[in-house]
Amino acid sequence: MTSVAWAMRHVARLALWLAAAGLILMTVFITGQVIARYVFNDSLVWSEPAAVILMGWFIFLGAAVGIREGYHLSFDVLLYFLPQSARLWLYSVSDLVVLGFGAGMVWYGSQLALSAWDVKLPSLGISGAFDFLPIVGGGVLMVLFSMERLARRAAGMPTARFGETDPLED
Repeated sequence: MTSVAWAMRHVARLALWLAAAGLILMTVFITGQVIARYVFNDSLVWSEPAAVILMGWFIFLGAAVGIREGYHLSFDVLLYFLPQSARLWLYSVSDLVVLGFGAGMVWYGSQLALSAWDVKLPSLGISGAFDFLPIVGGGVLMVLFSMERLARRAAGMPTARFGETDPLED
C-alpha cells in the first residue's frame, strides 16, 4: 500500500503542477488579450475560449488534489464528539460519497464530451469535446484519490484531514 500512496502522491503533485501551469498560461492569455485590445486595437479571438478551457483544468485538477489532501468540504462538528472508530467510519462514508460524485463527473462529463465531439470551436479550431474534458479528468482523479483514501484507511494507514501532512511524505 505504501507504493500506491507514493504513486498517488506523485500523481497529485503532477496535477498541482499542471494546474499551476494552466493558471499562469490563462493569465498570460488574458493579459495578451487586454494588451492587444487596448494598445493595438486588435483582438486575440482565441484567448477567451482557451482561457476558459484552462480554467476548467486548473479548477478540477486542484479540486481533485484537495480531495486527496483532505481539503474537501465537510461538516465535522459531530466528529468532535464521536470515538475514533466512528470517526473513521464517517470519513469512509464521506470518501465513498466523493468517489460516487467523481464517478458521476466521469460518466456525465464523458456524455457531454461525446455530444460535443462533432462541434468545432471556431476560434480554436478544435472539437467542442475539449470544453468538457476537464470534468472527466478531474472526476478520474477524484475517484482515484478517494479509492486511495479508502484503501489507506482499510490498511490502517493515516489519511490527510484538512491539510495535515502525510507521514509518508519525503
